[in-house]
Amino acid sequence: MGPASSIFYLFLLISCQQDLSKDSSPPNIVMIMTDDQGWGDLSMHGNRMIHTPIIDEMAREGVTFDRFYVCPVCSPTRAEILTGRYHVRGGVYDTGEGGERLDLDEVTFAQVFQDAGYKTAAYGKWHNGMQYPYHPNARGFDDYYGFASGHWGNYFSPVLEHNGQLVHGQGFLVDDLTDRAIEFIEENHEDPFLVYLPYNTPHSPMQVPDRWWNKFKDMPLEQGHRYKEQEDVAHTKAAYAMCENIDWNVGRILEKLDTLGLDENTIVLFLSDNGPNGWRWNGDMKGRKGWTDEGGVRSPLIIRWKGTLPAGKTIKQIAGAIDLYPTLADLAGLQYATEKMLDGKSLKALCFDQDIAWEDRLIFSYWNERTSARSQRYRLDHEGQLFDMINDPGQRTDISTTESEIHTELVEAKDRWEKEVLNELKEADPRPFPVGHPDFPYTQLPARDADAHGGIIRSNQWPNCSFYTNWLSVSDSMSWDVEVLEEGDYQAVIYYTCAAENVGCTLELTFLKASILSEVNEAHDPPLRGMENDKVLRVESYVKDFKPHALGVIHLLQGPGKMTLKATQIIGQGAVDFRLMMLERI
Repeated sequence: MGPASSIFYLFLLISCQQDLSKDSSPPNIVMIMTDDQGWGDLSMHGNRMIHTPIIDEMAREGVTFDRFYVCPVCSPTRAEILTGRYHVRGGVYDTGEGGERLDLDEVTFAQVFQDAGYKTAAYGKWHNGMQYPYHPNARGFDDYYGFASGHWGNYFSPVLEHNGQLVHGQGFLVDDLTDRAIEFIEENHEDPFLVYLPYNTPHSPMQVPDRWWNKFKDMPLEQGHRYKEQEDVAHTKAAYAMCENIDWNVGRILEKLDTLGLDENTIVLFLSDNGPNGWRWNGDMKGRKGWTDEGGVRSPLIIRWKGTLPAGKTIKQIAGAIDLYPTLADLAGLQYATEKMLDGKSLKALCFDQDIAWEDRLIFSYWNERTSARSQRYRLDHEGQLFDMINDPGQRTDISTTESEIHTELVEAKDRWEKEVLNELKEADPRPFPVGHPDFPYTQLPARDADAHGGIIRSNQWPNCSFYTNWLSVSDSMSWDVEVLEEGDYQAVIYYTCAAENVGCTLELTFLKASILSEVNEAHDPPLRGMENDKVLRVESYVKDFKPHALGVIHLLQGPGKMTLKATQIIGQGAVDFRLMMLERI
């Protein structure tokens, strides 16, 4: 079933109602998730190089999970948080080029809260689908501000989107996202609200205001990774500066809740989406971002509900991103029924009860054809080695031979999980990119979702904030595999740069039998940007200030097909550099 048919034949997966008396006030929810911040990037965990007093205090005022597991990379963790199900089940198998999209027949926890009357918002890095109905506005969030793809190339007043429309951010991105969250809380404080705040740092590029960088730039690192020869010291310092900025912004959120008298009626969560994005101190754990070992998937999790949850409690039982959906619904008193099985379970009883009987369980971590299984005591890694995580938390000694019975049990459990869950992975992704949903006027088609033909190349191997360049011939083109969901007239605007000698090139946009021609008649050739704010040499694409150019109005018929952009005439040495195309239904 393709995206179009999925839209019209979605099953009713969730029904929910408030399990609260009329006189009770349902708790607000604020979930703060950082990007590439490791478990060790907090002073509360023993990192002596960093100071995160706000988050440390939040832990003292709430419940902390000692062994909480997310995915090795970004979009899978987000999918598991949203659905309470392993990411593969929801069609998420990559971090770009369409593989990050969450299947349309999945229901998110935000939809449950929205259906229960909550005002809902998401501000930051979405990374589970850009085009509506993959877009956050279709997945339970009334208001969205941020960037829907993966990593971003500029953190200082970048181009973002607000409910589908392109806008310019204001100042440093994490500060800006926090401003938006505070504004939303102020505007909706008399109603129950849900704020999902997925920050973009300390993911690279390593950009941070000097206010935070100056502390670290000349500081010697007295505490480093166990393999110190692999550590990039400048990268570590930049990450620490970004984490201290995060701590400050978390404090701004908590202060606003306190000022409005909401801190005792708001559940605040803090976590990260995967292990650290560099070889830096992480409690001697093995692995980092991208690894299925402990250091790649262990995240902080703090849940603070002042006056309701016990203060300063540490929970030793293992838990994971898949548990947050049922836990939040349970804490908020929402009764929900799911047609699709949840892999997670509610952690509410653990949060409240000191001596609860809690059955041991397995949490599986999968990425890039590597699966690891974690029980309360043991970890089976992707190579079949077994580690006692109590006596050997650094995974240094394989005990698969001496503990052969346990090893066999975990190997068999991993095999069963892979046969059940990984079987849902498709060899070829059949999902086209949806265009023109009847409920949403905007469709963004960026370079990252296009296929280039001929000599056109990406500005960088990592697609999410890349652009297309080297467009030198009329035989070059780019195309998107799309499905138009509603027939109609659409204004097509591209965002481009063009050298003066190339002005006059003519571009043609085609879909099925429709086509429009437009001449690029204005030079716009700004330099690459990003290096002026980078504290460390980046691996992602640098960016440009791209300019809008209206191609014209094209009539799109409903149905699937290839949407193609090509040059029919080149005057100078080439055509344009291309960042994205926006289609707006008229």
